[in-house]
Amino acid sequence: MYKNILFVTAMLISFACNAQNQKNNYIQLETIKLPAGFEISVWAEDVPNARSLALGDNGTVFVGNRQGNKVYALQDNNKDGKADKMYTLAEGLRMPNGVAFKGGHLYVAEVSKIHRFKDIEKNLATPKSEIIFDQFPDKAHHGWKFIAFGPDGLLYVPIGAPCNICEPEEIYATITRIDVNASTIKPEIFAQGVRNTVGFDWHPDTKELWFTDNGRDMMGDDIPDCELNHAPKKGMHFGYPYWHAGDVKDPEFGNKGKSKDAYAAPAAKLGAHTAPLGMRFYTGSQFPSQYKNSIFVAKHGSWNRSKKSGYQLTRVILDNSGKVQKEEVFAEGWLDHASQDVWGRPVDVLQLPDGSILVSDDMANCIYRISYKR
Repeated sequence: MYKNILFVTAMLISFACNAQNQKNNYIQLETIKLPAGFEISVWAEDVPNARSLALGDNGTVFVGNRQGNKVYALQDNNKDGKADKMYTLAEGLRMPNGVAFKGGHLYVAEVSKIHRFKDIEKNLATPKSEIIFDQFPDKAHHGWKFIAFGPDGLLYVPIGAPCNICEPEEIYATITRIDVNASTIKPEIFAQGVRNTVGFDWHPDTKELWFTDNGRDMMGDDIPDCELNHAPKKGMHFGYPYWHAGDVKDPEFGNKGKSKDAYAAPAAKLGAHTAPLGMRFYTGSQFPSQYKNSIFVAKHGSWNRSKKSGYQLTRVILDNSGKVQKEEVFAEGWLDHASQDVWGRPVDVLQLPDGSILVSDDMANCIYRISYKR
């Protein structure tokens, strides 16, 4: 309990410092390093605490946030590679981090509620929403949500552990899914032992779920690793709170669990405290062919490591059998390793119809566009 109190206190201090940094930071694109042929630009600036991204049928980009209480919609009407119109769709929501789009409707996740904005792209100036479900747990710790519709048409909604480390009730540390069109909505647990995922996607060919997961804190600088996980079927358990990163036994709860082989090991270890959040499979044709079906992961960056880690965009490459072959840095420069100064923190990734990708940044309050020039 005492450790968790210290953890929460440290997090609050970190958030307060981050909020102060947001007032003083400025975008420094000249520091960003990319592979040859790629370029980065600012697609939208002055988007407070830009977090999760979703794309509408008509090209509208929807943006959630965690520290604020608003949801935004942005449009590039003149098609010049930069947003020129921003709408505020909602205010006064509680950490509306998650946004998802399907069938013309926008879905927004608060901590305990799911909202639906019907025919949103026809009503951006006069948006109206309805609450379709309000029975998710209301605890704030890891309560912000990333949401997305799966190939099965269901909305996947994670419920993070309400602590740094604890043995919570069954509904926590899970990924659930709901039928948004059911007369009575009842969450179904799809995966367990998931401490805090803030990003997932489905393989474009196999249609199987992949997701990031943030490792626990207070075990030192280098353990445990954050994770990239693969869940090809319902009912898998990924170890939390008993095992971390597949082979790190928890010092407090490890003896209460089963052997490590009883839990699913990560598909890839992503480094300790790197805070991988958004992840998307690349399916476009603008980038070179070797990028097809690889995964872009936004590493938000450490908050309590003695030497900072993360603050970059990486690419995870899969082999022909769907196994992780390697991870490599794709974009970096938000962190100055020598001075340890940070000016930006990548959060989510979204592919646009032209094959370029957007990357949100909740510290620099902007959204970048990364494109490739042949």
